[in-house]
Amino acid sequence: MTEIDKNKKYKKHTGNQENPIDNSRRDLLKGAGLGAGMMGAAIAGAASSNLIAQESIAPSSTAPEREALEVLTAREAEILEAVCNTLVPSDENGPGALEARAAHYIDRSLGSHNAEYRNDYFESLLAIDAYAQKMYSVEFPKLNESQSIAVVTALQNNEIEDCTPGFFALVRSHTIDGTFCDPYYGGNREFVGWDLLRYPGVRLSASESDVAAGSSLAPSHQSAYDNAAYTKQSLRPSPNNGREAGND
Repeated sequence: MTEIDKNKKYKKHTGNQENPIDNSRRDLLKGAGLGAGMMGAAIAGAASSNLIAQESIAPSSTAPEREALEVLTAREAEILEAVCNTLVPSDENGPGALEARAAHYIDRSLGSHNAEYRNDYFESLLAIDAYAQKMYSVEFPKLNESQSIAVVTALQNNEIEDCTPGFFALVRSHTIDGTFCDPYYGGNREFVGWDLLRYPGVRLSASESDVAAGSSLAPSHQSAYDNAAYTKQSLRPSPNNGREAGND
């Protein structure tokens, strides 16, 4: 049984009730424990070992425009956006990684707390695109849904030459981070990730009625850094964005 087949049997638990879970990645993430208690720069990876979509719909036509890049080239960013969209696509439950701007979070993070993974992205993104062109004679961002899933499945199975070993787990984890992080870090645009999980947002205090309301509490749509109690620290990319001199 493949990891994708296993996901079809994945179930979520609510109290003592066991309810079947559908095949959307969003419910897999929620069932894996990405719930209302999370906050901050990054979210722990989902318990499910595979996050490749089985059913999704086309990305929203209102997906935000790409922000200025800090580390990646325009080509690398386009490939990364397509990978993120394959991992956490828009579907009937709402927007996904594309609308949340997970790729923007990753680009910014490669200039700060994830700088050690720059070369992994530089090498692996181009390798993914080369594999797509070899298999389908089309660049990865232009593949249809089933082709994109096939390529990312090959990535998961370490079948793509020149990709950094373990890159699937790395980009999957960073995509989740970018979809559900505090918006201050560049992802979770307009709080779409938090709304998806019914996370009401950052609150420095909560009344008994707030606690009782649980996920039905009206979202605050505030970053933690909108509060004076939190300190902001800017980390900028190093010269050449970590690339060797002369590389594109």
